[in-house]
Amino acid sequence: MTLPQEASAAPVSRTAPTHPVPDDLIAPAATIFDRPTVRTALWEAIADAPDERAVRATTVEILGRARDAGRDAIASALALHPFEAAGTTRAYTWITDCLITLVWEVATERLHQNANPTKGEQIAVMAVGGYGRGEMAPFSDVDLLFLTPYKITGWAESVIESMLYMLWDLKLKVGHSSRTVKDCLRLGAEDFTIRTAMLEHRFLIGHAPLAKELDTRLWKELFNGTAREFVEAKLAERDARHEKQGGQRYVVEPNVKEGKGGLRDLQSLFWITKYVYHTEDTGKLVGLGVFSPEEYATFVKAETFLWAVRCHLHLLAGRPLELLTFDMQVPVAEAMGYTDKGGRRAVEIFMQNYFRHATAVGDLTRILLTSLEADHTKDAPLLMRFFKRPPQVKRGFVVINNRIAISDDKAFLLDKMNILRLYEEGLRTGLLIHPNAMRLVSANLHLIDDDMRNNKEAQRIFLDLLLKHGNPDRALRRMNELGVLSAFIPEFEPIVAMMQYNMYHHYTVDEHIIQCIWHLSEIETGALIEELPVATSVLEEGINRKVLYIALLLHDIGKGRDEDHSILGAQIARKVAPRLGLNAKDSATVEWLVRHHLLMSDMAQKRDIADPRTVRDFAKAVQTRERLDLLLVLTVCDIRGVGPGTWNNWKAALLRALYRQTRNGLENGMEALNRERRGTEAKRLLSEALSDWDAKDLRVEKARHYPTYWQGLHVTAHVVFANLLKDLGTDEIRIDIHPDEDRDATRVCFALVDHPGIFSRLAGALALVGANVVDARTYTSKDGFATAAFWIQDADGSPYESSRIPRLRQMIAKIVRGEIVAREAIKDKDKIKKRERAFKVPTSITFDNEGSEIYTLIEVDTRDRPGLLYDLTRTLAAHNVYIASAVIATFGEQVVDTFYVKDMFGLKFYSSSKQKALERKLRDAIEAGAERAIS
Repeated sequence: MTLPQEASAAPVSRTAPTHPVPDDLIAPAATIFDRPTVRTALWEAIADAPDERAVRATTVEILGRARDAGRDAIASALALHPFEAAGTTRAYTWITDCLITLVWEVATERLHQNANPTKGEQIAVMAVGGYGRGEMAPFSDVDLLFLTPYKITGWAESVIESMLYMLWDLKLKVGHSSRTVKDCLRLGAEDFTIRTAMLEHRFLIGHAPLAKELDTRLWKELFNGTAREFVEAKLAERDARHEKQGGQRYVVEPNVKEGKGGLRDLQSLFWITKYVYHTEDTGKLVGLGVFSPEEYATFVKAETFLWAVRCHLHLLAGRPLELLTFDMQVPVAEAMGYTDKGGRRAVEIFMQNYFRHATAVGDLTRILLTSLEADHTKDAPLLMRFFKRPPQVKRGFVVINNRIAISDDKAFLLDKMNILRLYEEGLRTGLLIHPNAMRLVSANLHLIDDDMRNNKEAQRIFLDLLLKHGNPDRALRRMNELGVLSAFIPEFEPIVAMMQYNMYHHYTVDEHIIQCIWHLSEIETGALIEELPVATSVLEEGINRKVLYIALLLHDIGKGRDEDHSILGAQIARKVAPRLGLNAKDSATVEWLVRHHLLMSDMAQKRDIADPRTVRDFAKAVQTRERLDLLLVLTVCDIRGVGPGTWNNWKAALLRALYRQTRNGLENGMEALNRERRGTEAKRLLSEALSDWDAKDLRVEKARHYPTYWQGLHVTAHVVFANLLKDLGTDEIRIDIHPDEDRDATRVCFALVDHPGIFSRLAGALALVGANVVDARTYTSKDGFATAAFWIQDADGSPYESSRIPRLRQMIAKIVRGEIVAREAIKDKDKIKKRERAFKVPTSITFDNEGSEIYTLIEVDTRDRPGLLYDLTRTLAAHNVYIASAVIATFGEQVVDTFYVKDMFGLKFYSSSKQKALERKLRDAIEAGAERAIS
């Protein structure tokens, strides 16, 4: 960064450099910060200041106004040119340079004048780190090095202290160090972070010869000859950083600075380039043969995009925010000019571009590292160094630095099947693919045409990549990153790097699919036998693997369009499956699985699987044991592939129960599922569990409940309720709270006299203690008591720890007894977190009289919030609706609450007028609650 030619009557620091004003900023330099004018005003203002405190205050006031005006000018220019990142980062650097050099002049010429400084009193003020490189976002840190020839003197200490006070008062976040050249060399040798910061040193003001000495000695005594150790340190640092940020490039809330494929990765390329090739211009890597012109153009585009995102993110947040959180993604997309298009939201299009640039950064990193390996600046992959000799590769391939390379580029391209064979060889040998081979493939994707897609050999190789060698996710991820997967299956291209703008999915659509396939391969190897015993046994018993893998590959291929992605995906699968070599029967099964890939998940999580009708309807849809087996495994992989923490014992228990009951019905006839048989079996199990009870008491307990009670609960709950109800007084409320380890939840059982609205009252009590209800059911006994079972989790989606249960019981009892009015108390707790407010979920309410023999199902699909269940149940109770059970399925910010209800006469809600009136009241409650949640 350069400084202006001074031309004012004000005193000029004898050490101030004189350079031309920069002309590559986003707006004219004088518009951003007119240094001569500001300097003149500054010196006039401090001329009569009585003391140091007044000088500092006046300096901060004048420079602060100039800084604010400059920042406003930059923000206005960026709003007009939202992708002009380079000029923006240089402009913020220009403001900072002007502030620091003027503060230096005030400190040395006004506050601490020193007419005859000794050699030991010389100071060079240096910019280091990102500031030294001249790249600053709106709220970037300012890293300064105060360089002195010897141990710091009293005068130098006073100058530095005064400068820092003024810079801090100007609200700059200054990181600083005071060192000699010798200190810099010693510390740089010990610490690679310090060495990296000094690699980017830039002289600002002060004693220029001292800065020159540092530059000369750094290269001569520290940098030269140590490129190998520097590169290894930077790569280790990068790997640790990626791991800390989640390890995946496609996490849906990426860190623009530190995440995989982010700015720090680009900066690592810059550091390595400067250290190894002695140039600050990455463009020179084209002339050196490291990058092709096209690859360098990709580098510039990625750098421009990421810096633009970071600048907009800082400006919108008003602070140095690096995490592109959900609530910031929408305004950043808007600021950068993205608009809704083709059924997709602007934010989704913006984030897809983000992830594609992040992928490009990864490709560029691989290319540079290959170049470094070629000249032995970097070691070959660590894992491969353990092989005594590399595995043998097939003809046409060769091993270079323990990676598969292509022996003859021209011969390779003569047979386009070689593109797929390269990946096959990678899986067969376990070797990584050489980046030069990747570059060749990437440059020749046009060879993958319809002839190749319909070639039987191509189909065989692709299916073998999925089915034969293990690690299919590894091959798919490599193919996806280079564009091979979407060239071979063009229908896949629209979902590459496609973000799903919700809190449920952790990955982009393509990465989610690859994660699903990885989970399937893990189940196949027996790695998850304890966690997934049923899915593992289904695979062990034999299943059509080809159908399963292709169905997983295509299950979300219809996403991102206006239509239902399951229906559209099935239509796409009908065309793609035969093209991948599947026969008509298998293609039809794949199409069915894609069309119904959410069916089992929806049935298990949104319906009461204790109701025989649920299982019968599901069995009717599935029809065969083969489809049931395939759908179970696909569903398990789909849920697990959503992201860490999405799969839990609760979902596992629901799916296992639905699978076993449906399998029983398919194999032994649907009569095996009828209510009577289940009720008889439940009573028999209770008798065994309560064998020590008096026979009369046991008869009373078995006679007091209606049939629905016996079919809806496990015997463990029946035992709990039997004990709670025994000798229960009409003015008593009994509560039992125990962890349900099989379901990753805490079960809360209530027994009390029945009255209208009991379900709502209990839901309010649980909402007030911060519990998330995941399942609930209530029953009225023939003698007028209510038994209600709720399964709850804490805010982290976990069961309550045993130590928290006594306090939980105490709080719930107070609320249920009416000592606390839930309706009023819940208002303060019913708030949506700020970062989650950007999500909008349309409300859908449906009435279903076919899903149960004796209840109407009211399904409410809407935006989740803490007090929602209480609002809904209170509304239903106010309109004399009896709630038998509620099934709650949460998908990030979206929740689907399904209520099994009757009217006050025990009948279903058949009347459309009653349904519409009830829907209107529920919508009113949802809207009122939503307003309260964001107020």
